[in-house]
Amino acid sequence: MTTAAGSPAVGPADPHARVKDAAAARGLEIELRERPAARSLAEAAELLGILPSGIVKTLVVKRSDDTYLFALIPGGRSISWPKLRALVGVNKLRLPEPELALAATGYERGTIVPIGSTTDWPVYADETIVGERIAMGAGTQGYSLFVDADALISAYGATVADISVPEEPRD
Repeated sequence: MTTAAGSPAVGPADPHARVKDAAAARGLEIELRERPAARSLAEAAELLGILPSGIVKTLVVKRSDDTYLFALIPGGRSISWPKLRALVGVNKLRLPEPELALAATGYERGTIVPIGSTTDWPVYADETIVGERIAMGAGTQGYSLFVDADALISAYGATVADISVPEEPRD
């Protein structure tokens, strides 16, 4: 495994240890909190005692050249593909199949987080998370990670922009 810059990725295979070690290496203060399984983002937010917008989904996005990026999108919002494509300067982006997301990050869908990813892909954060303490995947099922969004953005040199739209209500 290598980083986006081509250097070998190092760190333990255990997702919790990877997350903790990567956070420490970047000076990030994180809190890992165990929680019961949730069937939806709204249920996860209720279990954590926060609003759904306080949970940030880390979406791994595939480019046409087989490289990836992370998009940090708050609950209740979805990626705006036109906005993200314009920002990245490409005309094609997509969500990869679960096995490709796992290969690209070392994490299963639903647990993906930039912290401790097996490759340091570029991070794009929706502007609505700035100034917030957020919950996100923790690299393993049954846990959530809490972190200051601004500290995460700084630690990963994330690009902050308007890259989301409100989710359409579901029937």
